[in-house]
Amino acid sequence: MHDDGKVSRRALLGGAAAAAATAMVGAPMRLLASTDDWRVDLAPPVPSTNGAMLGVPFEKHAVVRIAIVGTGLRGRSVLNEWLAVEGVEITALADVVPEKAQRAADMVTKAGRKAPALFTAGERDFERLVQRDDIDFVYTATPWQWHTPVMLAALAAGKHCASEVPIAMSVEDCWRLVEASEKAKRHCLMMENCCYGNSELSVLRMVREGVFGTLLHAEAAYLHDLRKILFEDRDEGLWRRAPHTQRDANFYPTHGLGPVAQYLGIHRGDRFDYMVSMSSNEAGLTEWREQHEPKGSAKWAERYKAGDMNSSLIRTAKGRTILLQHDVVNPRPYSRLNNLQGSKAIFNDYPPRLYIDGAAGGERWTPLTAVQARYEHPLWTAVGEKARQGGHGGMDFVMAYRLVQCMREGLAPDFDVYDAVAWSVPFALSEQSMRKGSAPVKFPDFTRGAWRTSTAPQGPGTAP
Repeated sequence: MHDDGKVSRRALLGGAAAAAATAMVGAPMRLLASTDDWRVDLAPPVPSTNGAMLGVPFEKHAVVRIAIVGTGLRGRSVLNEWLAVEGVEITALADVVPEKAQRAADMVTKAGRKAPALFTAGERDFERLVQRDDIDFVYTATPWQWHTPVMLAALAAGKHCASEVPIAMSVEDCWRLVEASEKAKRHCLMMENCCYGNSELSVLRMVREGVFGTLLHAEAAYLHDLRKILFEDRDEGLWRRAPHTQRDANFYPTHGLGPVAQYLGIHRGDRFDYMVSMSSNEAGLTEWREQHEPKGSAKWAERYKAGDMNSSLIRTAKGRTILLQHDVVNPRPYSRLNNLQGSKAIFNDYPPRLYIDGAAGGERWTPLTAVQARYEHPLWTAVGEKARQGGHGGMDFVMAYRLVQCMREGLAPDFDVYDAVAWSVPFALSEQSMRKGSAPVKFPDFTRGAWRTSTAPQGPGTAP
């Protein structure tokens, strides 16, 4: 520790790595250290030689060679989408469970492709994988605590990379990813599939065509009853309950926040400025355990620290506001809210509907489907029929297809490292705000001022 009592960067990272390693080998659930002593406004010095990654195009690839770290349920699901995209080769797979890696390899060979190399010699075997010279892009679908380490290893090896959500769980790790991406001059992305939903991309097109007028307010959330999954003795049940015993925060902000950020043009003339956060009391996990867990279960020793419903308010530099919520432990229909208010129109999702000022019939909702033919995004027009055969209503295929398209055509990605960390950092900032009595907490400016003048596109282009 430093003389001022604050934990040093080295001590924090060492402790985090130890905790992550413990979590991966099936010991009692552990998570990264709390963010009590991390300064959210302490940005590293602006590099003098490293170019910002806003709007930087990929080099062109005739074939995109992809490696996957983490071949559980989500890893194999995204693998299945990539196997349906032309111009993709899966060259390597890694998992701590050899059987899962082999199951993914079998998917590749059954699709008529060359068998990928397998890396199953322990939790850090991905460090060998990223050194291969037949990889253009590394994707990880591991438990959350391994997202940042895999990304840092890939960047250090000179590889473009992307993570499942969230990409980081601390402010410090967010900065480490920004610095590493800029130093390597390689993209570090987050595979936020919700940005590629049919409704989300239709609304994005409407925003860009001025239908909403001046943008004022948005609402984003992850509201999903995961109680049964959280208590399972396999897959995500082995690790995803851990945050609820360790921290009180919005653990999963990006599914709702990513689409809203692209509507608002975050880092393209606006940015998240500050947020306040508060949580309700806890009941969902405790009551589920009482109803479903046998008395001899080790889960009865757990104490749940996280409140059930976390609600945060974000204000942007332009004065727009965002409601951000998280609840995965109570009975409810699924919703990401996905609402947008402008001076000329309003959109509310679940079900998708809108009202445009002056519409015939007065102030009544119109189903989005009534206007979707006019505003369907070109990506969905091009691949929508095939996409609907994939996961999550088609958004997974569109996401996979679009990444490969950008890499093969030498385009800038739709989102970058600055977006990835800005959408993920409410995990840490919500916790900090609540520890200060729901006081406002500033967002770091991960672009170091470049958001003011950036003309880099965010999200796929909408020109027909």
